[in-house]
Amino acid sequence: MSQADSTRSAGRPARVRAAGPALRVRRTGPLALVEDLGRHGLSAIGVGRSGAADRAALCQANRALANPEGAAAVEVTLGGLEVQVVGGPVWLCVTGAPTPVHVDDREVGPYAVVPAGDGAVVRLGTPPRGLRSYLAVRGGLDVPDVLGSRSHDVMAGLGPAPLAEGDLLRVGPAPATYPSVDHLPPLVLDDEVVLDVVRGPRDAWVRDVEQLVALRWRASERSNRIGMRLSGGAIAHLDADRQLPSEGACRGAVQVPPSGEPVLFLADHPVTAGYPVVAVVVDAHVDRAAQVRPGQAVSFRWVRA
Repeated sequence: MSQADSTRSAGRPARVRAAGPALRVRRTGPLALVEDLGRHGLSAIGVGRSGAADRAALCQANRALANPEGAAAVEVTLGGLEVQVVGGPVWLCVTGAPTPVHVDDREVGPYAVVPAGDGAVVRLGTPPRGLRSYLAVRGGLDVPDVLGSRSHDVMAGLGPAPLAEGDLLRVGPAPATYPSVDHLPPLVLDDEVVLDVVRGPRDAWVRDVEQLVALRWRASERSNRIGMRLSGGAIAHLDADRQLPSEGACRGAVQVPPSGEPVLFLADHPVTAGYPVVAVVVDAHVDRAAQVRPGQAVSFRWVRA
């Protein structure tokens, strides 16, 4: 096997001449990943769902382009992505964190369906708010799938590798239907994020679960796609010597490790948890959590299941 074949088999997008429209990566910014809606039904063999951290933003961009909601796109952390369109024109849309978007020297902005001709350079700046933006193209990104998904899982290392300069992202066939809108409502992002959370199932394992909603937390710089670590207080275990057998975990679970600082599981969370899960954030608000920057204030409020 050649070195090029070995690289591609490890999940690196192709670096060969485009056959049909494609995006050639020129700069990645802090982190750029290919993501779709993830892998379904594999938890029993230890494979989590993964997929876009902000699923609603990915789906919004794809709907705008008349793609299937789960078509693969680029998840861009804190902007900085630059790609060149090669092999033919494309239509694109950027959602999520409201990053400035330029096509060549023309500012087109996020939340708009816009064309980019063959040879055009698309640049995403740094969003003033939010953390993750999504660059989708009509037809979706046609990169090789792994276990039924084109998503990169940070924890498991599955899926296409993080993007690097020179990578070529092929664009899939355009859908039969056409976009019916050219502008979308922007994402509203507040300075302090309030997340709705359902109590339990292991709230009896800590001394005072009400601290979760009473305290004002901050997202730690140690947060990533696996989970958002929170600082600003501690929730003590009721019995520090008591051991909880590992059990299934889900996106949105709020786990309390021995340090007492909660961890909110995000897209690439482990499939099991060995510490008490004292609450679960409602699914729609996990998308909101995916846009929280390190250092940003986070609060919780109880809702009924």
